[in-house]
Amino acid sequence: MTVWPSVAATGLGRALGRLYGLQGGVGPLSVGRLALLATIPLGLGLYLSMRLPWAIRRYRLTNRRVVVERGVNPVVEQYVDLDRFDAIDVVVQPGQAAYAAGDLVFRRGQVETLRLQGVSRPESFRRTCLEARQGYVAVAALQPQPVGAA
Repeated sequence: MTVWPSVAATGLGRALGRLYGLQGGVGPLSVGRLALLATIPLGLGLYLSMRLPWAIRRYRLTNRRVVVERGVNPVVEQYVDLDRFDAIDVVVQPGQAAYAAGDLVFRRGQVETLRLQGVSRPESFRRTCLEARQGYVAVAALQPQPVGAA
């Protein structure tokens, strides 16, 4: 499974999200909606800048680990093995709620092993990662341990 970070992964995107969340106004015309209309070019530019060949990032769940990849020809930037975390927290930073996004924080005990920033609809990716981890750990527990030098 592969997910792409949203504009909520950037500082400018979170700032725009906080602006879009402003509720003051009359009827359907809120300050946030007017700000959305006024900043369409800025938001579009931010989105397109994240899709430049050298800036492309993706988060991939494989059958052994969760990987952060960068570039058109994916290069692994960071990863965590499926047996190297026991919990995944969803942290919604200010401004990310406007995009229905959040950060996924992989933890082993109290130690943060990996953070995926700006994941759109993070709860579904979190559940998928936990299910893959559960299957991986169960199969690894049934495997015979190697004896001697390999």
